[in-house]
Amino acid sequence: MTVSELKRRPQILVAIDIAKAKHDILAEFPDGTRKRMIIKNQLVDFNRLADYLRNFDSDVTIGIEPTADYHRNLAHFLKLQKFNVCFLSSIAVARTREALHNSWDKNDPKDAQVILHLMRTGVTQYFYDPVIEGTNDIQELSNTHFQISLRKVKLQHSLLNHYLPLYFPEAEAFLCATRAGWFTKLLEHFPLPSMVTAKSKQDFIDQAAKVLPSKHSKRAMLDSFYEAAATSVGIKVSADSHTVAMFRLTLREHLDLCSKRAELEELAHSILKENSNYKILRSVPGIGPIIALTVLAEAGDLRRFSHERQFLKYCGLDLSTQQSGGFRGGSKISKRGNARLRSALWIAAGVAVRMRENSFRNKFSRYVQREPTDKDLKRKAMTACSAKMARVVYGLIKHQQFYRSYHEEAVPGGRTRSYEPLEQLTP
Repeated sequence: MTVSELKRRPQILVAIDIAKAKHDILAEFPDGTRKRMIIKNQLVDFNRLADYLRNFDSDVTIGIEPTADYHRNLAHFLKLQKFNVCFLSSIAVARTREALHNSWDKNDPKDAQVILHLMRTGVTQYFYDPVIEGTNDIQELSNTHFQISLRKVKLQHSLLNHYLPLYFPEAEAFLCATRAGWFTKLLEHFPLPSMVTAKSKQDFIDQAAKVLPSKHSKRAMLDSFYEAAATSVGIKVSADSHTVAMFRLTLREHLDLCSKRAELEELAHSILKENSNYKILRSVPGIGPIIALTVLAEAGDLRRFSHERQFLKYCGLDLSTQQSGGFRGGSKISKRGNARLRSALWIAAGVAVRMRENSFRNKFSRYVQREPTDKDLKRKAMTACSAKMARVVYGLIKHQQFYRSYHEEAVPGGRTRSYEPLEQLTP
């Protein structure tokens, strides 16, 4: 029995090198001829390109090298016009350009030729448009939370490395956590040791107690804070000076960023609380609202990956080994994937290994006991737990199951024996 082979329509390959104001385009037709054109980043030129490509009775595949966010508008437009749009890795383009031209020389027309060469060889990636896929809102929410967190950390470092060492170095000892907003409020009311000691101890405690949350032991902490202010070695400046005004301005900005971050966390939970994938992620040890938001925003629908190894590679948690002849280097993670997603999984694994009764803690403990003399063993164990976190997250979402905590035990064969689940989390 013979299988008839269907005739394939001729295909046009279109390589686009992205820039901020204009885009270089190189099109290759089925007969081998090429056409070069330049379009500006405006709707009139976008429509002109789409109309030109529709004139041909051929399938059109468009390849784009992502450049910052400049490619998003054109790629989204072409996707809506029902063209087949694919991405090409920037690293692949750079390495191929050096191999083809044996030079470090780089320009837009040359990059378009390299993109076209990679398209002919099939070295392309799927274009995931967050607007079309419906994940743009949570992606922008995640990005905004990330930027606010960066600004908040920068201001906190300014407080800890500039203002406090100069004017109130003893106060840093009372900062117990990065989310301790009461500490910033207390400093806003009493930024200088002289402003603390200007009052009697009881008056200071009565005023400052209103700032602290009720769960704190106010008397003991404020008593120690007063004693530290009385023996402070900070530089003495006037309470009505511009120095104190700038100190308080930084403190108020820090408090404002903390408030905005808390609002975004509540907003993220309210938006995603009915999302099934969000519920599944929250059932995993170490994953809170923001980590779950980051995973959904950066990875999109995890079920689009056909195997867990693809997701690990997307995260940059896949193993990479250098080998040549008789030399074989040690295996390490490639770090070539999504950095924010990899960071979120690392943080989640770090929280999970400090919790009780879960497979991540057991894996970390077994890993550390394997080679007690290895100084980097904890870092390697954390890397292994991060990769396990990625596999667990992918498997649970793919099969739409909630995490179940198991007590595990290593067996001589190198596998892990899992006993009956100690607890099962329900939505």
